[in-house]
Amino acid sequence: MANGVLSHITQAKNPACLPHADDTDGDDHMYTADDFPALAPEPENIFQGDFFGTDYQGDELDWLEEGGRGRGQAGSEPTASDPEDSDSDASNYNSDDATPTAMGWEAPRQTTTAENDKVSNSEPAEREILEYNPVNRQRIETALHQGMHIQAFPDTTGAGSPVLEGNIPDSHPAGYGLYEAQIRKLCNNSHSRDYAPFLSKLEWEVARWAKLRGAGSTALADLLGINGIQQKLGLSFKNARELNKIIDSLPAERPKFKCEQIVVAGEAFDVYFRDVIECIRALYGESRFARHLVFLPERHYADADRTMRLYHDMHTGKWWWAVQKAVEANTPGATIIPIIISSDKTQVTLFSNKTAYPIYLTISNLPKDIRSKPSQRGQILLGYLPTSKLEHITNKAARRRTLANVFHACLGRILAPLCKPGVDGLPMTSGDGVTRRGHPIFAAFVGDYPEQILVTGVKSGQCPVYDVPHDELGDHCSLSHAFRDIDKVLDVLDTADESPTEFMRACADIGIKPIYEPFWRHLPYADIYLSITPNVLHQLFQGLVKHLVSWIKSAYDPVEIDARCRRLPLNHNVRLFFKGITSLSRLTGREHSDICRILLGLIINMRLPDNLHPGMLVCAVRAMLDFVYLAQYPIHSDETLASLHNALCRFHDNKDVFVTLGIRADFHFPKAHFPQHYRFLIENLGTTDNFNTEYTERLHIDFAKDAYRASNRKDEFPQMTLWLERKEKVLRHNQYIQWCEAGRPPLQIINPLHKLHTSHVKMTRYPSAKSCFI
Repeated sequence: MANGVLSHITQAKNPACLPHADDTDGDDHMYTADDFPALAPEPENIFQGDFFGTDYQGDELDWLEEGGRGRGQAGSEPTASDPEDSDSDASNYNSDDATPTAMGWEAPRQTTTAENDKVSNSEPAEREILEYNPVNRQRIETALHQGMHIQAFPDTTGAGSPVLEGNIPDSHPAGYGLYEAQIRKLCNNSHSRDYAPFLSKLEWEVARWAKLRGAGSTALADLLGINGIQQKLGLSFKNARELNKIIDSLPAERPKFKCEQIVVAGEAFDVYFRDVIECIRALYGESRFARHLVFLPERHYADADRTMRLYHDMHTGKWWWAVQKAVEANTPGATIIPIIISSDKTQVTLFSNKTAYPIYLTISNLPKDIRSKPSQRGQILLGYLPTSKLEHITNKAARRRTLANVFHACLGRILAPLCKPGVDGLPMTSGDGVTRRGHPIFAAFVGDYPEQILVTGVKSGQCPVYDVPHDELGDHCSLSHAFRDIDKVLDVLDTADESPTEFMRACADIGIKPIYEPFWRHLPYADIYLSITPNVLHQLFQGLVKHLVSWIKSAYDPVEIDARCRRLPLNHNVRLFFKGITSLSRLTGREHSDICRILLGLIINMRLPDNLHPGMLVCAVRAMLDFVYLAQYPIHSDETLASLHNALCRFHDNKDVFVTLGIRADFHFPKAHFPQHYRFLIENLGTTDNFNTEYTERLHIDFAKDAYRASNRKDEFPQMTLWLERKEKVLRHNQYIQWCEAGRPPLQIINPLHKLHTSHVKMTRYPSAKSCFI
């Protein structure tokens, strides 16, 4: 039997028909499926103290916090010799606990074997470590630029096929034609045809400036209050309130926010969120995205013999192919809509420590080039989670568990509508007017390490993917450990209604926190432990590179390092640190990326203390830099992934030099361990630029920081959501006006199979330099 692609694709308590293997030989080993039984609604529980209704005193939880170690020493905390290793402080993050709702679906159940990750009690096989070969690297990279050979998903069941084609006139392309018809209902003959409901182009440009670039409602009111300026500009609105009425009358492209209260531990929390299904419809049905949408998984190869697999977007990975087969076995003719959820708490003020907790959503039917650009609006703000710190709960253990349950309860309420459509499907109309039966399925979660342990429920200092003890995190290729078994986790979660003490002990035995109702529990075909994605920003640049730079500062004389920084010659695309790097603090990911470009040149031929040979240190640094740059490839092949693995092996084989120098005692921290999963996750979900948290950090500016500054800082979330809704309407109307000014061109659809074969050359319209000398 071939190796399985997904270790635990799950669907329901009665196992659904799932592929046990795939991706190289095409074997279709299936499990038989039963129907999904419905769950009766469960009564709402009100708790006091922590989620289990207990007000813990003294050291009643000491067994859980310190001595309660189950598999993988779940209760232990990391003991790092370097204070920078404390990546695991999740106590400042909200964790959830969901009040059970009548979703009508049993918990997912299914177990398969993860490809390339077999469980074995034997020691890892001896590795063949190859020396760095620039000629071989050049050959591998040249192969990535060759033409692709595409194997489409077999169309034997009508997967991805339309179920209904819209009858839309050419003069009224999908989306804009409907939008124009809605605009006409708001206007009369006195309005300009292209700029309605605004009287003229000037009025529209003033309104757009006021909402996208203006200084605020008060400043706009003062401007319009100047005697005679309204008449000179020919504006129909006299103040910001009248302008808001015009904007509120525009058709809404995306759903409105609503507020609900979630009760956890006897306390009510306000959650502002949108309907998740309508958000998916908005992204899927956007006219600008119609020609870019992908409806079926594909296998891409670099050669006609299909011996070298290529990976880039999610639809070229193994996860989508396996899930498509699983869904087709139950409901033929499905179109998978993979859901990517991102979350990250951010500070919206400089001094008062005010925070917001936005949740973002996007779909993998959109190419990563669109999802990664905020200007394309391929990400949508799904909601704001509560940011309460629950300081009235004095017991720290109870507070942390209540925060975790609050997070899961709120996010579970937001994502609850995905349960039934993920199995049965629902009609989804794309921007070209074609309707397919879409199955929105949770595919990936994007976040930094505190967010990862929060959503998976594992202990701080543990790997969110592998069930590996903390004191083995620094070891390379721990093949004796397996992916966390979601079936065992769900079996333990089913005992939550029993004794709270026994439930917490059972959770500690399998290495998770006592979360009553995780948000992913009822989501079909979802395995949260295989949904955690690589993170270039926080795991590599703000993780390994940050540690590597600090180790080098400890190994060498800081004065000599800074002197070498000043001696580096000027060069294009290389940032020089003329004041050195040893005194820098609070570096960003971009700055760590700039340091990577000069780091190896700084340490070449630099003497170590006690005349130790620097060969191992140079090899370790070079190997880590190789891994960092290889991990960022926008397209990977089997050979580049082998090089990625080889670079990691070379680092681990030379890392003991830092122990010899007394800089490190061990490497037992999660960010040193997680790169071992990069190869498997890239093969499964696509390359790392699909999930970089750098995109989330950029979205914070538009959806959290700017929105907060537009409020009056009192009861801010209703104002923030209203401000965002108006901004989205203005952006949508701006796209419509651009379409009108372009002559209302018909929508052009590009065959997705040929998109990758089209060559485009991007050139700067206004270059920063008129010429350069080489």
